Amino acid sequence: MSVFLTGASGFLGGRLAEVLVARGEEVVVLARASADMRHLSHLPLRIVRGDLGDLPTLRQAVRDASQIFHCAACSTDWAPLDTYYAANVAGTKNLLLAARDAASLQRFVHVSTSDIYGYPRVPCAESQPMKNIGLPYNSTKCQGEVAVWNERERSGLPIVILRPATIYGPRGKAFVTDIAELLQQGWMATIDSGKAPGGFAYVDNVVDAMLQAATVPEAEGEAFNIADGTGATWADYLSLFAATLGTRRPRINLPFRVAMSVARAMEFPYTHLRFGGRPLLTRHAVYLLGLNQEFPVEKARRILGFSPRVGLAEGIDRSIAWLKACGQA
Repeated sequence: MSVFLTGASGFLGGRLAEVLVARGEEVVVLARASADMRHLSHLPLRIVRGDLGDLPTLRQAVRDASQIFHCAACSTDWAPLDTYYAANVAGTKNLLLAARDAASLQRFVHVSTSDIYGYPRVPCAESQPMKNIGLPYNSTKCQGEVAVWNERERSGLPIVILRPATIYGPRGKAFVTDIAELLQQGWMATIDSGKAPGGFAYVDNVVDAMLQAATVPEAEGEAFNIADGTGATWADYLSLFAATLGTRRPRINLPFRVAMSVARAMEFPYTHLRFGGRPLLTRHAVYLLGLNQEFPVEKARRILGFSPRVGLAEGIDRSIAWLKACGQA
């Protein structure tokens, strides 16, 4: 039997693949023909070339899987709606269909997001219903989760859903590479002086949660918020990140309402006038930087035995060391 995962060309899936191989698992990964897999070239894993739109390839790839980890997603804060839908909804539905044919399947672990709660002012537990507020990432991840729950109801698929908040670490783009670049250029901004807790989750801690979700019997049919639970604010994260990187702290600060207005104005020409590229600030980014993302993880601690091993300072040290090794810092 093998372990199958999507998203290995990316951040979280790539790290999961490394850990699974180190544990002695037979690992099969899905990768588009154009995907750069050099970061995993040293590992003895099997790469199936294809994408989430290729149902026959998916069915063949998962046939002998005992565990399926679905990490692939469009998680950026700005992309065409079709791109979000293809990855987060249609692709998820195809993988669920393929999983029906995996006769030895013991667990299907779906990586969702805390964004499915619709960015509430007060972070909520897993019992809170999903809220689609119309932003493409939020909307399509909600639809993807609905598909997972529906498949469990329809076929009894043994699913577990994880809802991480702000994942960071080596090879991370949004909260490592992009932030380093903005800090170095002097364009990194805070919202309300960075007082909102960020819900930070170091990538290895999230991988630990995924492995626990795949094996703990009581986890089946449950959803879990995942974060390190440090309570660290964006001011804490950015101050430590800047100090370790050797740059100044952010000097630009916007009140939440002003930032949201600026984001709407910046998005307008890209949405309605078909400008190329992306806005400097988006509503999605304002929600993440300006609202409390420290969603409670008591359920994961109680049922999964989740206990983050890597703290904020060590996680940032590892992230900056990777940036420097890559010549990006």
